[in-house]
Amino acid sequence: RYFLVGSNPAETKYRVLKIDRTEPKDLVIIDDKHVYTQQEVRELLGRLDLGNRTKIGQKGSSGLSRAVSAFGVVGFVRFLEGYYIVLITKRRKMADIGGHAIYKIEDTNMIYIPNDSVRVTHPDEARYLRIFQNVDLSSNFYFSYSYDLSHSLQYNLTVLRMPLETLKTETTQTRQESFDIFEDEGLSTQGGSGVFGICSKPYEKYVWNGKLLDAVKNSIHRDWLLYIIHGFCGQSKLLIYGRPIYVTLIARRSSKFAGTRFLKRGANCEGDVANEVETEQILYDASVMSFSAGSYSSYVQVRGSVPLYWSQDISTMMPKPPITLDQADPFAHVAALHFDQMLQRFGSPIIILNLVKEREKRKHERILSEELVAAVTYLNQFLPPEHAIIYIPWDMAKYTKSKLCNVLDRLNVIAESVVKKTGFFVNRPDSYCSILRPDEKWNELGGYVVSTGRLQTGVLRTNCVDCLDRTNTAQFMVGKCALAYQLYSLGLIDKPNLQFDTDAVRLFEELYEDHGDTLSLQYGGSQLVHRVKTYRKIAPWTQHSKDIMQTLSRYYSNAFSDADRQDSINLFLGVFKPTEGKPHLWELPTDFYLHHKNTLSLLQTRRSYTYWWTTGVLKHLPLPFDEVTCAENRRKLTVKKFHKYEEEIDIHNEFFRPYELSSFDETFCLAMTNSTRDFMPKNVGIDPSPFTVRKPDETGKSVLGNKSNREETVLQRKTAASAPPPPSEEAVSSSSEDDSGTDKEDEGAVSQRSTPVKVTDTGDNTKITENVVQSTKDVYGVNLSDVPSEDDLTIYARFVQLGQSQHKQDKSSQQFCSKHYLDRVINLIPISSFSQDNIYEVQPPRADRKSIEIFHAHIQAGRGNMQPLGKDDFLMYREYIRNRYM
Repeated sequence: RYFLVGSNPAETKYRVLKIDRTEPKDLVIIDDKHVYTQQEVRELLGRLDLGNRTKIGQKGSSGLSRAVSAFGVVGFVRFLEGYYIVLITKRRKMADIGGHAIYKIEDTNMIYIPNDSVRVTHPDEARYLRIFQNVDLSSNFYFSYSYDLSHSLQYNLTVLRMPLETLKTETTQTRQESFDIFEDEGLSTQGGSGVFGICSKPYEKYVWNGKLLDAVKNSIHRDWLLYIIHGFCGQSKLLIYGRPIYVTLIARRSSKFAGTRFLKRGANCEGDVANEVETEQILYDASVMSFSAGSYSSYVQVRGSVPLYWSQDISTMMPKPPITLDQADPFAHVAALHFDQMLQRFGSPIIILNLVKEREKRKHERILSEELVAAVTYLNQFLPPEHAIIYIPWDMAKYTKSKLCNVLDRLNVIAESVVKKTGFFVNRPDSYCSILRPDEKWNELGGYVVSTGRLQTGVLRTNCVDCLDRTNTAQFMVGKCALAYQLYSLGLIDKPNLQFDTDAVRLFEELYEDHGDTLSLQYGGSQLVHRVKTYRKIAPWTQHSKDIMQTLSRYYSNAFSDADRQDSINLFLGVFKPTEGKPHLWELPTDFYLHHKNTLSLLQTRRSYTYWWTTGVLKHLPLPFDEVTCAENRRKLTVKKFHKYEEEIDIHNEFFRPYELSSFDETFCLAMTNSTRDFMPKNVGIDPSPFTVRKPDETGKSVLGNKSNREETVLQRKTAASAPPPPSEEAVSSSSEDDSGTDKEDEGAVSQRSTPVKVTDTGDNTKITENVVQSTKDVYGVNLSDVPSEDDLTIYARFVQLGQSQHKQDKSSQQFCSKHYLDRVINLIPISSFSQDNIYEVQPPRADRKSIEIFHAHIQAGRGNMQPLGKDDFLMYREYIRNRYM
C-alpha cells in the first residue's frame, strides 16, 4: 500500500489517504476523513512500520519507507495499464494576493501505483506515458492553497461575502452574521467564538487538472483537491514614495478546445473558442494585507479566436494558409453559445474589438470580419438595446503602415471608451476628495456602484486572427488606461491619466510583454513578433533581426512540432481516453470529432434561435448571472464553521509563521521587479515619483544595468562607451520577471550605481580612465553660486566668533567654580511623562478623553469602519482646500 500523509502549513493537523496497490487496473483510495494531530500521525506511522517488518524486532529492514515528499496532488491518470499518481515535488512562489501565496509548479513526479506482482503489461503503455509527459507541467502551471485562481478577484470578494442568512437553511438563528471570503481569514460572529468560512466550486473552464481529479473527487475530502491553472502569473512592486503597491497580472487559459495555432481555430459546437485567455490585472496596497481592511482593485479582459466554424489547411506548407469556413451557420448558433457564456460570467455590455484586416488585395482575413458582423447583427436583434453586444472593427495593420497615424493614440481613444463602459472592480467606496474635486472622466465611468465600492459589468473581448501580437498590444493599452483609473480610485494619483516613459508604465509594459511572450509560446510556438515598442516606432534596429528569428521559429513549430503538442494536450485534458480495442491516439487522422461532440451523437436539447441566452441571465443584467444571489449559485457554495483560534483562519500565523525557525530565503522567496530599483534613474536629484516622465536615456534599465558578472559588465561598458547608444536603451536588456527582481545585488548591480567610467583607447595602447563629473544640479537638484556674497561672509565670521568666545567662557567658568558647576550638571530632572517611573513601580500617564477618541477612531479605521465626519471636520477640511487650491 501507499500512504499519503498531508498536513496544513502549520503542521498541526494531518489527514491520511490509503492507496491500495493490489488492484491491477482500478483505483482504490480510502480516506478515513479523520483529522490527526502530529503525535497521532507519528504513532500511526510507527505502528504501520512495526507491523510490516519482515521479522519482529528487526530494525534493519523497515516496514515503511518514505517514497517521495510533495507539495500537492495534481491528479490520477490511467492509460492501458494501472493508475499513476502525479505529484508536485518543486514549487516557486510567484505572487502574493492579500497574504494568499500563488505558486508555480517547478517539477512533478509520476508514480505507478500497482505492485509489480499484479502489473499487467501493455506494449503501448510507454508511448502513452511519453505523450502525456510532453505536457510540461513545470512551464506556466500555477496553483494556490487558499485562493481560488479559476475565479476573478471580483467574484472572490463579492459573492463569497454574501450574508450568511441567505445560505443557512437548517439553523434557527435569525441573527445577521457576515463572513469573509476564505477559510483562512474570517470575521468573528457577534458574541460568539465561531467564524464562518465559505468555499466555492472552481470555474471548470480554466481548471486544467479537472479530469485528473474526477476519479477521486467524490471519495476523498476536498482539502486534498488542488486545482491548477495554465497561463501566466507575474507580480511587480510599484513604490510610490516608499508606499508598496503590488501590480499583479494573471492570465487563465481555457482548457476547453485547447491546442496549438493552426490545429485549433474558431469554436467548437459548445461555444468554446480556441486560444481563449482571460487576463486579470490586480492592484492593491501591500501595506495592508487583509482582504477585509485592505484596498483591492481589478480589471478583466478576454482574448479568443473568432467564434465561428473556420480553419486553415496546413498541408500546403504555406506561411499563411487560406482561411476556410467549415460550416454554414445562418442563425449564429455557435456565436450565441459563446456570448451566452460571456454574459453569464461577465454581464453586459460585451464589447468586441476586432483587429483583423479590412482591406486586402486577396480576400483572406476579411472573410472572418464579414461573418462576425453578420453573427453579431443577428444576435443583437433579440437583446434589449441597452445590453446589446458592441462591435468595434479597427484595421490595426493598415494604421501601422501609415506614416500619418499614431497607432497607440487611436488605441488609447478606444481604450478610454471601453473602460468607461465596463468600469472596474474596487472594494472601497470613492474617496471624499474625489467627491469634492470631481474629475470629468471619473464621473462618466460605467460599471455598477455599490455601497462597498464598484463592480465591473461587461468585458472587452479582443481578437485578431492569431490573437497574439496585435491583441497583446491592444490589451496593454486598455490595461494601461484601466491602471490609471485603478490608481486614482485608491487615491494614489490626482487624475486618471498615465503617460508613456514613466516608471509605472515601463514596469507595466514589461509585465505585459512577459505575459504576451508566454501566451504566444503556448499557442504559436514562439515569442511575440511585434511588441509595444514596434507600434510606438521606437524599437532599436536590432529588433528587426529578432522579429525575423521569431517568425521562423513560429513557422518551424507550426509545421513540425504542433501535431505532437496537440496529441499531448488532448491526452492530458482527457479529451482522448485510451481504450483497449479502439484506435490509438497516433492512429487518428484528425481530432475533429473529439472536440465536436455533436459529430458522435445528436444533442438532446435544441436551443432557440431567438431566445439564445440561458434562462435568468437577462433578468439580472448588467450584473453577471454567476455573481447574483440565487438558488442555482447557492448550490455551488459550501459553508463551514471554525473556532476563531484555529490556525486555519489565523492569517498572521499563516503568513509570518511565528512558531517555526524560518530563513530569509524562504520568507522572502518572492523575487519581484521593483519600480525604484529597476526603472528609476540612479541620479540623486531625480524626482522619485513613478509617474514622472523620463527621457529615453534616463532609465534604470540601461546597458550598464544588465544582471551579469563583472567581466561582462566591463565589456558592456567598453561597448557602451565606444558605440552610440541605441534609440531605446531599456529594450537592450529587458529581462524576464523571473530573474530581474532578485534582492541579492551582485557586482554588476553595484557598478550600476557607481559613477560611469569612460574607457578610451589611445594610439600607444595605453588606457586613460576619467571620471565623468556631474554638476551639483544633477546630483542635488540645486545650483550653488560660485562665491558667497560679502554680507554672507561677514555674518558667517560673526557667527564663528560668537561660538569661539562662548567656548572660552565655558572653559574659564569650569576652572574657577568646577564644584558648583558639576553640582548643577549632575542634578538631572526626569522629563518622563510617567509620574512614578522606577524599577519598583510605574504610574502610566493619563490620556485625555480627546486623545482616547482619536485612538479609537484610528483603530476602527484600520478595521475598515470609518467614523462619520462632524460639522467641525467639514469646516476644517473646506478651509484647508480653500487655502491650498483656491
